[in-house]
Amino acid sequence: MSTATLLAAVLIAFGLLGVVVPVLPGLVLVAGGVLVWALAEGSATGWTVFGVAVAVLVLGTVVKYALPGRRLKEGGVPGITLAAGVLLGVFGFFVIPVIGLPIGFVLGVYAAELLRLGGHAGAWPSTVQAVKAVGLSMLIELAAGLIATAVWIAGLILA
Repeated sequence: MSTATLLAAVLIAFGLLGVVVPVLPGLVLVAGGVLVWALAEGSATGWTVFGVAVAVLVLGTVVKYALPGRRLKEGGVPGITLAAGVLLGVFGFFVIPVIGLPIGFVLGVYAAELLRLGGHAGAWPSTVQAVKAVGLSMLIELAAGLIATAVWIAGLILA
């Protein structure tokens, strides 16, 4: 195994980890890993694999935002509520490293909906809807990263 292939594998692994742990730029690292391999490979196969992997990652990124966003709009969760969740999530990340992000997000969404709707009965369903949307977004991103990784592995076999 060449050094470039090993470096590509490490970047891809960290990229897939970055999908789950939102500190790392997940799909960017996956694309970077495939790019490192394509540069070292220097063949039509390498560049084709890179192009297909990037197309999968771009499509995954578009779907990652479009589908959950549409579901949130259908569920009546406003953008300001999500902004509150993101802000408190970022704050939570620094207070309780890593796990503070999801905890802060849920608390931020719940607090914003509690203020907006005036009670637990209305705030909780919106919070659950927002958490489901974020989970769906992560699953879509992970699927795109795994498909791009499979394309890269197929390229390794073909090259």
